Amino acid sequence: MTALQNDTFLRALLRQPTEYTPVWMMRQAGRYLPEYRASRKTAGSFMQLCQSPSFATEVTLQPLDRYPQLDAAILFSDILTVPDAMGLGLYFEEGEGPRFQRTLQAEADILALEVPDMTKLQYVFDAVSSIRKALQGRVPLIGFSGSPWTLATYMIEGKGGSDFLTTKKMGYAQPALLHRILQITADTVTQYLNAQIAAGAQAVMIFDSWGGALSHQGYHTFSLQYMQQIVAGLTKTAEGRTVPCIVFTKGGGLWLEAQAAIGADALGLDWSVDIGQARARVGDRVALQGNMDPAILLSSPAAIEHEVAQILASYGHGHGHVFNLGHGITQWTPPEHAACMLETLRALSPRYHQAV
Repeated sequence: MTALQNDTFLRALLRQPTEYTPVWMMRQAGRYLPEYRASRKTAGSFMQLCQSPSFATEVTLQPLDRYPQLDAAILFSDILTVPDAMGLGLYFEEGEGPRFQRTLQAEADILALEVPDMTKLQYVFDAVSSIRKALQGRVPLIGFSGSPWTLATYMIEGKGGSDFLTTKKMGYAQPALLHRILQITADTVTQYLNAQIAAGAQAVMIFDSWGGALSHQGYHTFSLQYMQQIVAGLTKTAEGRTVPCIVFTKGGGLWLEAQAAIGADALGLDWSVDIGQARARVGDRVALQGNMDPAILLSSPAAIEHEVAQILASYGHGHGHVFNLGHGITQWTPPEHAACMLETLRALSPRYHQAV
């Protein structure tokens, strides 16, 4: 592998000194970029983009070519590749999002669930290797997966963004069945992320997109404990470097102290948490990633500049901050507004990394 030229992002995740606050954006390769829309049209569909290592490489690099301030690339893929490999039949309805042909609601189907052969996900690992080669050491590559709880909601409900009543009912009425799904999914995710690391991912992130829908006890029982299992099972070093792990629960600001105790190197924050208060709560146990509301990028350059300054000031001096959005960038974001955020950050953040 080519030597890494910019390791600022990796150093920040490990709370090591950096010269400025590094940045990447969740969903940074996506529909807000005209070059992405052109690639998707050529590929024919979202899944054809994901399943083609050459297309996945092309779209992963597009935001890096447009925005020189980005300090990391993230694998272009989808969290639902895992349940698809488990045989649930992923497909996308135009304007409706992801759907599954089969769901896990019958006891017999749940008892038959197994960790899939990782060769079913070889196209993801091939994409990781292809992207690493194409990056030529410019910035690190992030691999990722959904959390077991988040993946389970799709596997049981058959779609995302619902009220999760079927999943919650199973958890309360037949907890053994839900725990079986979660355990097999956790084992799968551990193997999946380790295979991404073996293929060249230099950091990994677990997206717990729907953890915030759980009760206090439910979060610890059905989400956090399984992410802790995954973190414990991850490959810790590769290519002579530590491979940092980020855990992100959208809507999980109530449980930051518990999240900081599971062994991850960094926590992702959504926009509902003040990052300075979050830093005070978790201390020096983890780095923090976040946490600008993506909707601000729909406003004005002045508003964007103000918000970047506010977040930097709230985190304050010192290391361990990776700037990011509090969730994925929206498809309606003007690309020049993303540029404004990145340029403002690069101009303002060095002052917070000088010795005081």
